[in-house]
Amino acid sequence: MKRAVSASLLGLLPGSALALQWNLTEGVTEISREVYGLHMLIFGLCVVIGIGVFGVMFYSVFMHRKSKGAKPANFHESMTVEVIWTVIPFVILIGMAIPAAGTLIKMEDASDADMTVKITGYQWMWEYEYLDSGVHFYSRLDAEADRARQTGSGADVAAIDNYLLEVDNRVVLPVGKKIRFLLTAHDVLHAWYVPDLAVKKDAVPGFVREIWTKIDEPGIYRGQCAELCGRDHGFMPIVVEALPQDEYDQWVASQTGGATTDVPADMEAEATDAAEQQVAMASDAEPEAEQADAADSAPAEMGKDELMAAGEKAYKTNCSVCHKDTGQGMPPAFPSLVGSAVVGGEPAAQIQQVINGKNAMPPFGHLSDTDIAAVITYTRNSWGNDSGVVQPADVAAQR
Repeated sequence: MKRAVSASLLGLLPGSALALQWNLTEGVTEISREVYGLHMLIFGLCVVIGIGVFGVMFYSVFMHRKSKGAKPANFHESMTVEVIWTVIPFVILIGMAIPAAGTLIKMEDASDADMTVKITGYQWMWEYEYLDSGVHFYSRLDAEADRARQTGSGADVAAIDNYLLEVDNRVVLPVGKKIRFLLTAHDVLHAWYVPDLAVKKDAVPGFVREIWTKIDEPGIYRGQCAELCGRDHGFMPIVVEALPQDEYDQWVASQTGGATTDVPADMEAEATDAAEQQVAMASDAEPEAEQADAADSAPAEMGKDELMAAGEKAYKTNCSVCHKDTGQGMPPAFPSLVGSAVVGGEPAAQIQQVINGKNAMPPFGHLSDTDIAAVITYTRNSWGNDSGVVQPADVAAQR
């Protein structure tokens, strides 16, 4: 018992391996440090006020209790007291509001950014588009953590580093550059939140919202979706990896195949405007020309084994979260795919459901024709199902 108590007390000591962080993080940006400073200033004021108010209250109760023969005073309102306890809180609030307003104005000023990243929230992943370099990818919960969180997985989550806070693709950003984020959502409200950067903004379907950061120190900074976006809301992490400029340039080159990353400012502005117009229109339908291009660019027919191999990978990345590795699903929201009428029915109906979503199932139209064909083929030929093969051209024809 004594050891347990000692361990508990040690856990409260700074520097201890068991130490708990009770305060806000100071962060690694100028704005995050200002936010931390404001927090500590207002926290200090609250502590002083609390000590003063409760000190007077406890003193009065103790020194003027009935057992000491104290008699209650008989008096009415006092204009002097009324003015004092109105003016003092007013002055305190003004003193807090002035520096806070200055920081809020800075947080909203995304002008003169060195680069722009468009972020789109999905249930339950993030899409990142670097408008200056053309880098584009999706970021989801790390596969190991995703498998471990499943009911009955038997995994020891304590043995998994950064459990539920790791992703398959990190957001890589340069240090010392002002980075503007354009935030939107594809389906429901999301919120992009990274405490170390003091960045938190709602992503709203049909709207583009701005926020920015300028990271001072290289490192890995983790966050999560901070808006209740659905039943798997807790499995939508964010990981930002900040690199020195030369290492960031190498990363961009590796993502673009060595292509140049210098995009003229006017072209970047045009790309930004196009992104904003696309989201503001809030249209799920692709232009006819894009549909034709998708059909023309659809790959030749793929073999069943090739589709099954690709489909298994795509299924575990996108579908097993809700439908499980065994295809049993989580009824009633996510029904079993084993013997499913949709999986065993007409391919066109299943293709449409995957592209457009249905009920609790989000749309997956952002996936390539090949990935959709592969994952549908996998579901139609797994767990005892035997419903034929779907080709990428079939998917392209349904878009």
